[in-house]
Formats: sequence, structure tokens, C-alpha cells
Amino acid sequence: MQVYQEKKQIKAVIEQLKTKQLTLGFVPTMGALHQGHLALVEEALANNDKVVVSIFVNPTQFNNATDLEKYPRTLDDDLGLLKTVSEDRILIYAPTVDDIYEGQTVSQKFDFDGLEHEMEGQFRPGHFDGVGTVVKRLFEIVSPDNAYFGEKDFQQLAIIKKMVEKHQIPVTIVGCDIHREANGLAMSSRNARLSPEQKKAASFIYKVLTTAKKQFGTKSAYKVTEWVEKQFSKNDVLRLEYFVIADEETLRPIQRKSKTKKYRAFIAVFADDIRLIDNIALN
Repeated sequence: MQVYQEKKQIKAVIEQLKTKQLTLGFVPTMGALHQGHLALVEEALANNDKVVVSIFVNPTQFNNATDLEKYPRTLDDDLGLLKTVSEDRILIYAPTVDDIYEGQTVSQKFDFDGLEHEMEGQFRPGHFDGVGTVVKRLFEIVSPDNAYFGEKDFQQLAIIKKMVEKHQIPVTIVGCDIHREANGLAMSSRNARLSPEQKKAASFIYKVLTTAKKQFGTKSAYKVTEWVEKQFSKNDVLRLEYFVIADEETLRPIQRKSKTKKYRAFIAVFADDIRLIDNIALN
């Protein structure tokens, strides 16, 4: 399994693959890989001849310096996991910050038609400019036919689809199901930072989401939201940052239920300083 740290190296290899008419899948990650990432890689391998996996902790999407500093970096373990999926069809791109940003570690400004102002955008200023900047650059370097993203970061997935549409980038974006721990907790690289007690307590997030989904069938969004906030007010380990029921297409909070629209519940929760997000389709 070859690891490339410089874009000129991996671009040369990709050009050779393209001359052979081979299809290329792409799974961008920030490392600290888990079974959710591997599921994305497996989906990419099932539908492409070769797959590039990028491992890069992107500084421009962190609005919290401590979070960036503490984000797990486990390249050797990540490579070991990827080898269990395939040893000869995966290319690893693990660049330095300078290789991506060329000394200008700043975000490009994007207009995502308002998607960037909801939920995460309200609590993490500049986050989606950072995401858009790095994903656009990675697409330019890798030139994939298909790129795979998990629905745990549903808002990010919607924003990347919007960016591809607005900038006319020739790549198909594929959203993949959320992978969960045995207790229902959405798989995330940040889970590695949870203590055993916190990890056990965090199963509460998915339990609340599934109950909220049932309630949404008969109750108003306001009543469901009120119930969720009350549940977390009684929890000693987890602190609710937000719970929002939104239109899947616009990501705007629901005003009044419509049978013609799809809705999704989004949640962000803190266990001490560890931030966990999740979501669930409601109808």
C-alpha cells in the first residue's frame, strides 16, 4: 500500500490510472479511522477500480484551537485498518499542511445558498468555508469520478453537493448510511477521546433521537424539541448544544409540517469538551 505525501506524486499516479480508463473513487478523511470510514472505503471499492483515501487533519475547519490540538492522529493504525480492506487497490494521500495550502493556511469564502448558516454554521463560525476549501482542493488534486461521505455529517454532505453543483466540479457525490457502535452511538473519530463512562452515557443520544422520531409522527416539532431539551436537562454527563428539526433540502428549521417534504432531526452534544453530532431521518 503506497502512501503519498506530496500532491505532485499522487497526481502523477492518478494520471497513469486515467490513461488506462480506470475509475477512481475517493474517501476524504481526517484519520483516526473506524468501521464507519472502512464502510465508505468498501462502498468505493465496490464501485470503482481504484480508491484514494486522504488522511489530513484540516486546520481551517476548526474554530476551536484546543479541538484541533487534541484531534487524534493515528496514521500507522489507519494504514493497518485500510490494509484489512485491500492491499493493492487503495492509494493513500497523507499530505502536510504546506502541501495542501502552500503557505497560505486560510479558507476560501463560499456561498452555499444559506446551507452554511444553519445548525453547525451557527455554532462553528467559518467551519464550512474550511470544509469547502479543503474538499475543493482535494477534488482538484485527486480528480475522482465518485466521492463518498457519511451521513453522520449530513449538513456537510449537503454543502459538498452544493459546492460541486455551483462550481461545476465533475464528480459524483455519494452519501452513505451512518455506522453506529453497538450501543447506538454514531461512529466518530472523536469517540476515541471518550472515557468508558462517557461512551456508555453517549448511547442516550441515539435513544433520544429514535424516540423523537416516533413522537414526530403525532406531535408538533415544537413539542418534540421541548421534550428533547427536557431529557438532556436531566442528564449529568451530556450537555445539549442544539436539537433542530429541519427540512432535509434547505436545512432550515421546520415551520409547519408538510407531507411533501422530508425532515431530519439534528443534534449536537458535549461530553466535557468532546463534541458529538448525530442526526436521524424523521419521515
